[in-house]
Amino acid sequence: MKIIDLFSGIGGFALGFQRAGYQFTEHYFSEIDKHAIANYKYNFPHAKNLGDITTLHGGDFTDIDIITFGSPCVDFSLAGKRAGLAGAKSSLIKKAIALIAQLRPSIFIWENVKGAFSSNARADFWAILQALANIGGYTIEWQLLNTSWVLPQNRERIYLVGHLTGRSVPGVFPIGKNDKLLDRKAREKGWRGRNFKTSLARTITARYSKMGSNDTYIVPKVAATLTGGGHSGGLHSDMTVIQINPSTESNGRQPYQQNRVFDVRGISPALTRHNSAFIIKQRSRGKNKGADLTICPTISSNAFQENNLLNGVRRLTEIECERLQGFPDNWTQYGDYNGKIRRISKTQRYKLIGNAVTVDIVTMIAKRLKFIEQWKKKIEVFTFKEAIK
Repeated sequence: MKIIDLFSGIGGFALGFQRAGYQFTEHYFSEIDKHAIANYKYNFPHAKNLGDITTLHGGDFTDIDIITFGSPCVDFSLAGKRAGLAGAKSSLIKKAIALIAQLRPSIFIWENVKGAFSSNARADFWAILQALANIGGYTIEWQLLNTSWVLPQNRERIYLVGHLTGRSVPGVFPIGKNDKLLDRKAREKGWRGRNFKTSLARTITARYSKMGSNDTYIVPKVAATLTGGGHSGGLHSDMTVIQINPSTESNGRQPYQQNRVFDVRGISPALTRHNSAFIIKQRSRGKNKGADLTICPTISSNAFQENNLLNGVRRLTEIECERLQGFPDNWTQYGDYNGKIRRISKTQRYKLIGNAVTVDIVTMIAKRLKFIEQWKKKIEVFTFKEAIK
């Protein structure tokens, strides 16, 4: 397939489609930030940079299958001046829409901040919809999706999809936080959250859990201190899976870690939901004096064998930020600067990751688009067979 990745950043859209099983025979991207360009070239060495979107013309390409664009969001953001489509950066979306009209790809996806819904009293979003609808022939769908459904990050973004598949096939949206099938099966089987695969976010609740000290527990996003029996009360909402380990402390309590976010796929155990002033409290070791920690506290310069980390909040590492966006570890570490491979600074890495789309969300959408395409082919075969009878 042929893809053009506009406002490409570090390639979250392209990576998401690849994870969904798409293979690119021609791969183009448009970006002007030198560090984003270098990183994109490093991770996608066969992709061709088209440069500034304002210089692109539809006549330069043929048979493009996919166009993705996460256009600059600063003019739509609730934190900005909210210039909307009148803003210099957000107006670039008009150029992207013009390219879609000229190239008529099978699929296009636009991602932007939640504020695009309400910009200019909603007039801007409806203007974008109208411009895309005027192209003609596309089924257009959109939904506000939150990264927290698949990764421990609260990041709401609009995803708008257009596809040339007609009305007789299933839609891409809605994608929901709650999976009714999972909910029903969990009630029937009494599953505790282990080894149950779903394409949507895990939302099993505590009523499915067995209260054994070594079982898989489901605890709230903001958890109270857990006791040896796991009885902290009120555990009946959307949860996150953690493993409770047996405690060595005499009263059975586990080490206190306030507002911790737990994840079974390797996200930093020091991540908190809020800027809490207290993360890990480690008491002196010895018989009946404390609990053994399987997680090493932050190392300090104190000349003590045992460190007590109080009032310590560290910032996330680059790798942790990459994981929170669904990228592989060290995805942003290197860049290809005109043939020379160089390390990208920490400051630039944080910036690149923050501006990226969440790969896992893109993969979910891309998988649904692939299913729709397969569905369409089955309908076409059936229609052809009926026609030749």
